[in-house]
Amino acid sequence: MTDAPTAGVDIGGTKIRAALVTPDGEVLASATAPTPSGGRAMLDVAAELVARASATAGRSAAGIGVGAAGVVDPESGEVLAASDSFVDWVGTNLRSGLAARTGLPVTVANDVDSFLVGEATWGAVRGVRSAAGIALGTGVGGALWLDGALYRGAGAAGEIGHMPGFGDARCTCGQRGHLETLASGRSVERRYAEAVGPDGGGPDGVGAAEIEARARAGDEAALRVLTDAGRAVGSAVLVLAALLDVGHVVVGGGLAHAWDLLEPAIRARLANEPPVSGHTVEVRRAVLGGDATVVGAAALAR
Repeated sequence: MTDAPTAGVDIGGTKIRAALVTPDGEVLASATAPTPSGGRAMLDVAAELVARASATAGRSAAGIGVGAAGVVDPESGEVLAASDSFVDWVGTNLRSGLAARTGLPVTVANDVDSFLVGEATWGAVRGVRSAAGIALGTGVGGALWLDGALYRGAGAAGEIGHMPGFGDARCTCGQRGHLETLASGRSVERRYAEAVGPDGGGPDGVGAAEIEARARAGDEAALRVLTDAGRAVGSAVLVLAALLDVGHVVVGGGLAHAWDLLEPAIRARLANEPPVSGHTVEVRRAVLGGDATVVGAAALAR
């Protein structure tokens, strides 16, 4: 694709973002809109946002890369599974649907796969041969970068958010005790509400950002649920280190804004039970922020 920009699209549960990205990772222009209900509507919005970003940049995209929430088949482009917050999303074919709307070739990946490609190409683990990515958002996602390339397995490699062994709370997928029940934004909100009761949370509960603020102000319940989340992430990192011997893990997502509260618990967990290999594991916070997924998706399209 020479020096032509590619478009990266991040399809999430609350918003869709598209950006026109140069070969060296520069975001030329972007556009964002709320995520509508239903696969067709989501593809309509995605195509519109690519057109808006291209118009703003005054350049055309040579191709589109999509990082989409859920389990996505990278070969067929079809969404195979998703959380209960998505309506009519499973079964949507991202590749053919977006190609038909834009006339451009489309490459499809999970959103956390794209996030990790972005951080491995231009971000916190740039130049690292092998790394794992953990995204702490509404849910918890994971991805693997092995021997300098994204590793997808059969299509859902690295989905550490749905690894069991983290208690007995019911996960959004319907099973119990997954990492997501402790380390996601949704679980932090739920666990804080359970800790403080209806009088402390208000009629609509307390959001993750407010819980972070309360923890920094000395709220013991807020600090406890975030410490538990960090400890759970540390345990997940130890599993990754034991299975794959990766030396680097990058952590991003909305809950990573509380990095100053999560990091001590993560590092304490690693210090208490270091990998049996004796190799150290470096855990880094993601640095690309909201650009990681669109930049990574654009890189995959390239």
